Amino acid sequence: MRMKLKDNVVYKTLRNLPRPHRTGLILGSLFLGSLILLPSDPVEASRHQDATILDAGVRYPIELSVTDSPDINFGEDDTGWHLYQVGSGDTLAKIFKRAGFSARDTYNVTQAGELAKTLVTLVPGDKLHLKADSTGAFAGLRYAVSAKDTLVIRATDTNGKMQADLESKEVETRYNFAQGSIDTSFWKAAVTAGLSNNQIMNLAGIFGWDIDFAMELRHGDTFSIVYEEQFIDGEFVGYGDIVAAEFINQGETFTAIQHTDGNYYTPEGRSMRKSFLRAPINFKYVSSNFTKKRFHPVQKRWKSHNGTDYVAATGTPVMAAGDGRVIKASYNRFNGNYVFVQHGEKYVTKYLHFKSKAVKTGETVKQGQVIGYLGSTGMVTGAHLHYEFLVDGVHRNPRTVELPKAEPIASSQRAAFMQIADNRLTQLKNNKRVMLAMR
Repeated sequence: MRMKLKDNVVYKTLRNLPRPHRTGLILGSLFLGSLILLPSDPVEASRHQDATILDAGVRYPIELSVTDSPDINFGEDDTGWHLYQVGSGDTLAKIFKRAGFSARDTYNVTQAGELAKTLVTLVPGDKLHLKADSTGAFAGLRYAVSAKDTLVIRATDTNGKMQADLESKEVETRYNFAQGSIDTSFWKAAVTAGLSNNQIMNLAGIFGWDIDFAMELRHGDTFSIVYEEQFIDGEFVGYGDIVAAEFINQGETFTAIQHTDGNYYTPEGRSMRKSFLRAPINFKYVSSNFTKKRFHPVQKRWKSHNGTDYVAATGTPVMAAGDGRVIKASYNRFNGNYVFVQHGEKYVTKYLHFKSKAVKTGETVKQGQVIGYLGSTGMVTGAHLHYEFLVDGVHRNPRTVELPKAEPIASSQRAAFMQIADNRLTQLKNNKRVMLAMR
């Protein structure tokens, strides 16, 4: 039976609405209906009138021409290159397929030699410039390994054999100067002076044999450095080495000059590198110093503390303080994981409470080599490194013991070094004078 209009649910709802709401709803419905009924023009994927209309459901690759990416100079061979940017999940094979090259092309490129292995570690954001010949076959690849070096792979014959080369741009080195004064901390003073994190660590490393950066720095200590800045085509690309540095600590002046061998020497030609590191770990603070009488927190009795305890995060690498041979690498309930190193006939260093050891008994180690990782094994109350320094079998304070003198520069290099040192000292002096005048 046909339903009467007055019994329709929609009709009843409309009738019960207030007049303004009912009128607005009716007008809105008429407007939407007119939009549906009106004809519309086909949508094109370009604002150009002669553009090809894109088909629905088809994927179209987007290629950026080299003119859109002036990061690589192709010289005379500047035509036919296309830029592909590495996306998330991309591999060389996927990019080659997107560029229209075959799996065989991908394989041939990866077999182009040791340099081609760089392409295995592509990450999102990397850019590959690819070139095809007149037939569409692969003809070349360029990949900027760094601001200086570009990997170039070309086909050498019709059999698919490839050749990989590294093209390097000329780097211009300029020198800059920085100076700082310590107020609250060395790190803060260095950041204020404009030094990068790496420069700060390198500066501390240069003077680390002479200055205890955790305990011996004082308010008013100053530092000055001359360092390299590197430019390619007039554009800054990074920092080079610190070539000269001066550190005034508690009124005592330490000066270091870099020689052509990369090592640092005093202006007189004595190596800044000592036979032993003053501290074998980058630590946060010293929790217990060398003392003849200390209350042991675990054994609950007074006893001598024959070393220095350095606190740092668990897992922090611990380095050999000097060249030597591992005479013991083991574990017991008192020392936990520990390593003892013999240095010649006179010196022994001991490292206790490792989380894990990185060397074995009988191994030869070099100064700065990682021998273990800081932990809390053995009879301890918290994670730290206990470090001992023995001279002729007698415990000495690692932080104050007189270390063997550094070896001088080779006599055959002395004249050349002295000329370099004079130039660097002049740079330091002149820049300090300019900074003082600016103040």
